[in-house]
Order: sequence, then structure tokens, then C-alpha cells
Amino acid sequence: MRVAIVGAGAVGRSIAGELLNNGHTVMLIEKDGRKVRTRAVPGAEWVQADACEVSSLEEAQLATCDVVVAATGDDKANLVVSLLAKTEFAVNRVVARVKDPRNEWLYTEAWGVDVAVSTPRVLAALVEEAVTVGDVVRLMSFRKGAANLVEITLAEDTPWAGRPLGEVPLPRETVLTALLRGDRVITPSPDEPLEVGDELLFVTHADVEEQLQQVLSASSV
Repeated sequence: MRVAIVGAGAVGRSIAGELLNNGHTVMLIEKDGRKVRTRAVPGAEWVQADACEVSSLEEAQLATCDVVVAATGDDKANLVVSLLAKTEFAVNRVVARVKDPRNEWLYTEAWGVDVAVSTPRVLAALVEEAVTVGDVVRLMSFRKGAANLVEITLAEDTPWAGRPLGEVPLPRETVLTALLRGDRVITPSPDEPLEVGDELLFVTHADVEEQLQQVLSASSV
């Protein structure tokens, strides 16, 4: 993919490095000349410009990008960049960083945002994922909340221990994507028997998260 990252601070540079390591083409756009450090991410294309200006984005050929990441430390700038990327340049996917959690409600389709990433929310989800057993933990949202990545760890009193995955009556709009057991990542199959402590990762709709928890609870069978 060709990815444009707006904001070449520590966050933007880190994202760029990861994407480059994964074989993608990266363009970093930074307004502040002091942050244009080509040696910091040598494999990236660097553009010094104000990404909130349509003319700057035209010169950077933003329309050729598959993904735009708005990663500045300014929520206003990230929202403007997201809106321009989606409405003026028809970028397929826009990912935006939420600096202040109080502004998260603004990061919606109306502002061109496909995925909003709030560091406090992600950290809280990871803490919950590490210590919560038996409850559904939401790790990430996709398509403005239309789908969520959730995790549930089977408790000691789970009625599903020893029973195959194929017997679990999953709610509608719910897909089991992976099963984590110790240091193993197991591809779900109907014949795979479940064990206490298994971590199940689902992509599901918010409306059925409670139903999913009930299905996997001790009182469900």
C-alpha cells in the first residue's frame, strides 16, 4: 500500500517505521521544518507542507494513497486532514489519532474518519483484556462502531470446557477470528475443543455483545 502519514512527531515516525518494515510505501507530511528528519525514517518520502491546505495535498498527490493517517498532536488538524482526505481526494481509508479523549465524539464519518485511535482507550482495553475473565472486553472498533473486535477469556466454571467450537451458538453478526491458548494462536475450526483460560477473539456488532457474553457464561448451558 501507499500510505500518507500527516505529522512526523514520535507517533508518526513510529508508524512510518512499522509500515516500511512491512513492505509498504510511506510518505510523511510535516508542517514544522524542525521535525523533518529524513535520517530518522530513511525509507520514507518526506514532504514539508501544511496538510490542512488542499493545494499542499494536491502537490503531494494524496489521491494516489490507499490510506491516510492523521497523526498530529492537534485534534483540529487531524479532523481537517481526515475530512480533506476523504472528501477532496477520495482516499479509501482514513485513520485518525485522537489526542484529547474529550474530542473522540467528533471522530466520525461526518469528518471523514474510518478508524479513530485513542491511546487512553486502547491502553484501558489492554489492561482489561489482561485481567478480566468471563466478560466481553472491547479492544477496537471498526467502521464507526458498526463492528468491534472483542475478547473474552473462558472462566474456570465455563460449561464449554472440553466441548468443540462448533457447538457454541454464536449470535448473529459474530465471527470468531482467533483462539489464543498460552503462546499459541489457533485458527478456529468446528472440531477444536475449548479449554479453561482460552482467549477468544471475535468481530461482532455492539448490539449483540451482551448476548455473546451470555452464551459463553456459566449459566448458558
